Amino acid sequence: MNDKENYSNILVNALVNLGDVVLITSAIALLKKAYPKSKITVLVKPAVCQAVENNPVIDDVIVFNYRPKQNSISQTFRILKDIKKRRFDLNISFDRKLRPALMCWLANIPIRIGPDRVFEDKRNYVTWFYTKVIPIRCNLYNTLQAEIYQDIVRGFTGIKEHSKPVFSRIMPENEQNAKKLLDELPEAEKYIALCVKGTHPMKTWPREYFVELVDTLNKYYNTSFFIVGAQNDIVYADKVIELMHTSVANFCGRTSLIDLAALMKKSDLLVTVDTGAAHIAATTEIPMVVVYGCTSPKRWHPINKNAYVFSSYEHCLPPNCLGRKCPSNPKPNCLWRVKPEAVLEQCKKLLG
Repeated sequence: MNDKENYSNILVNALVNLGDVVLITSAIALLKKAYPKSKITVLVKPAVCQAVENNPVIDDVIVFNYRPKQNSISQTFRILKDIKKRRFDLNISFDRKLRPALMCWLANIPIRIGPDRVFEDKRNYVTWFYTKVIPIRCNLYNTLQAEIYQDIVRGFTGIKEHSKPVFSRIMPENEQNAKKLLDELPEAEKYIALCVKGTHPMKTWPREYFVELVDTLNKYYNTSFFIVGAQNDIVYADKVIELMHTSVANFCGRTSLIDLAALMKKSDLLVTVDTGAAHIAATTEIPMVVVYGCTSPKRWHPINKNAYVFSSYEHCLPPNCLGRKCPSNPKPNCLWRVKPEAVLEQCKKLLG
């Protein structure tokens, strides 16, 4: 354990996307074990605040509408003033972003911790604003991202344990919202959720494959299908549904993040691409099948004993091909080589 064990007011920087925030909660759970009497506040983007509000390991939330190179100076100073007023005695950065690191330095937080790398091997000058830099010694591309986040806490506190992500509490109203949605579906023996769209095309399994999978599953089981996703996924989901020969409901944009977790708890299977919803679902331990494209399950595997993953593990996966430069566009090998027949067989095993 770190020699100073009396940190009472901790700020965590987590200005990252939904999936990462869910994974970061596993590291916050370790931080809570190391300093059980501390108050832990998390700095997040508005779109993910539901994942950390009413969360068992998080005491408070600061929402910062962070957009690189776009935020106004007045908004940044408003958040800086709030941080300074709260008099934090420890700051831990999981996002390695310059602006929050600078704000914590300007707010005179005495101990500021951050990793030497977390998303890629490239190092940058953000570490100048940390009072202690935690070396991450593992191979970033072959290590679960949740473990990388936890290594930051282990490296500072000396705690040896591991933890799972901790999602926000599912409340009775969330259970009721989930039930209302399921009540819209035809009564069935199995309820199967689909998440058909990733955050960019290189994560999105071909719609033809989803159609083949659903049509075949419908022959084997008495099933109701529905698609989950964000508001901006509605149009794409409708296009997928148009190709289906099976009735599929579109629930995109109709759930909060907590409603989504409640809906997963009431479902029998989730078939999804690599997206934040998959990591939310994993916290419910729903049986799930995840199809990977340009990302690797070696790093982004859901923390769920009931999760099974498919990837063709192309040679061009990161770090060999960073970003969205795909040598096999417009039909990326990483997506088109994961065939629906293989996914079907795993779904059948999970459904029994």
